[in-house]
Amino acid sequence: MPGLTIGDTIPNLELDSTQGRIRIHDFVGDGYAIIFSHPADFTPVCTTEMAAMAGYAEEFKKRGVKLLGISCDDVASHKEWIKDIEAFKPGSKLTYPIMADPDRNAIRELNMVDPDEKDARGVSLPSRTLHIVGPDKTVKLSFLYPACTGRNMDEVLRAVDSLLTAARHKGKVATPANWKPGDRAVIGPSVSDEEARKLFPDGFETADLPSKKGYLRFTKV
Repeated sequence: MPGLTIGDTIPNLELDSTQGRIRIHDFVGDGYAIIFSHPADFTPVCTTEMAAMAGYAEEFKKRGVKLLGISCDDVASHKEWIKDIEAFKPGSKLTYPIMADPDRNAIRELNMVDPDEKDARGVSLPSRTLHIVGPDKTVKLSFLYPACTGRNMDEVLRAVDSLLTAARHKGKVATPANWKPGDRAVIGPSVSDEEARKLFPDGFETADLPSKKGYLRFTKV
């Protein structure tokens, strides 16, 4: 199984979906996309996750981020499952496509295989993997959960905001632990104080640390 990870180009797979045939690179286009896998249709944790993602769809859309699900069942199964997902969370329509991967080839290429979870035939199931893909079609961030643990959509949204903030400032800033939109970011170590004064006219604050190295600098973004 290939070890698709941060910085790798996402495979340009072409698969059937609940919204027709999709080629991944065309779907991503010039923006960002979240590609996320689920072990199987009609399973409890997956149903809650899909409903939660549907509830967050507008927030991702505001940020120009597309959503693309994938599960190892076929399109007909996905369409029936969507009825359950929408019934579980009334008022939330599932507007994003779910790709089908009944032969399990796509999940291997996307590095979305759970080493422990298998179906009745002993065939590996998808893990709860989520890749955030950028306009250059490379993986910018990945979450990897086992089948027993559902995702936190607030954290996915926070991670997207962090990536977009760093991209907007051309990699000159990063976001510290527990950062949320509106909080201060940190200035990258490759940026000199002189350059930082030009880049951030509102100034920056340097943390007073025992080393006196002056590397931890906070600024508004």
